[in-house]
Amino acid sequence: MAVRYVLALLAGIVFAGFCALGTWQVKRLFWKLDLIERVEQRVHAPATDAPGPAAWASITPQTDEYRHVRLSGTYLPIFNTLVQATTALGSGYWLVTPLRLADGSTVLINRGFVAKRAGIAASTPAGIVEVDGLLRISETGGGFLRENSPATQHWYSRDVAAIAGSHMLSNVAPYFVDAKEKSETAGDAPVGGLTVISFHNNHLVYALTWFALALMVAGITWWIVREDKRRRARKAGNADRQESDHAGHD
Repeated sequence: MAVRYVLALLAGIVFAGFCALGTWQVKRLFWKLDLIERVEQRVHAPATDAPGPAAWASITPQTDEYRHVRLSGTYLPIFNTLVQATTALGSGYWLVTPLRLADGSTVLINRGFVAKRAGIAASTPAGIVEVDGLLRISETGGGFLRENSPATQHWYSRDVAAIAGSHMLSNVAPYFVDAKEKSETAGDAPVGGLTVISFHNNHLVYALTWFALALMVAGITWWIVREDKRRRARKAGNADRQESDHAGHD
């Protein structure tokens, strides 16, 4: 009897745990859908001025990632940085160039994709340029199984602080900007507008999986309880028959 109660208690705990996990995934699903909607609104909203130094400390992925921004300044091509990239155009590099703004601050601009290293400095526009793009949060730590090497200028992620530090740049924004369109006209100019906006959203599948496991636990528990009742009923029936047989012999 005690074992049956213990098993029922354990089944109840497991069932509640699976239901809690499923409910958590449902909450994550709605959070993710809300995030996707907010990002879509930011991407397609009219461009606003990129956050200046006074706002840098308050920038977060939740509130600022993929904001449509504009800024103007002068490129510093002597500090060009190539970050390894794989895009719809093939394998190559992101061309990241610092943009010096009128207030003296600097923002790293991902000007777009280039397939080769040669000729990138010559393709940089001179003078004041206007940049229209998407605000991106710094990518720290390198790429998959590859760490950035500032000393040798081998980059696998757009790590703003590390790139700025390798060129000894100061007063650099903690974000970078993906150029939205190919506005540069040189033949070997980088191709902008390749930002991939994608969010993994498997929360519905996870939620259904946890709820299915909860139902399985409930179903197995019900089957065990039913079989146990049948077994006890058969045992009780056998006992009654044996008692009747004994009474008949007496």
